[in-house]
Amino acid sequence: MNVDKFKGKVVEKGFTLGTFCDAVDIPRVTLYRRLTKGGDDFTIGEVKKIVNSLELSNTEAIEIFL
Repeated sequence: MNVDKFKGKVVEKGFTLGTFCDAVDIPRVTLYRRLTKGGDDFTIGEVKKIVNSLELSNTEAIEIFL
């Protein structure tokens, strides 16, 4: 996962990491823990929530998650 691109998109859409966690219903501690591990532990469901909330195109999603 490209954590920097992810964080950039979060900010670009007007969220902080905290408000983003609330929007996608992922506990803050879970999001922070997964980001510090490079984002490799996200479930498919969580990735779908993130992609939808950030309105990512397929290309953007691939650049962030692969």
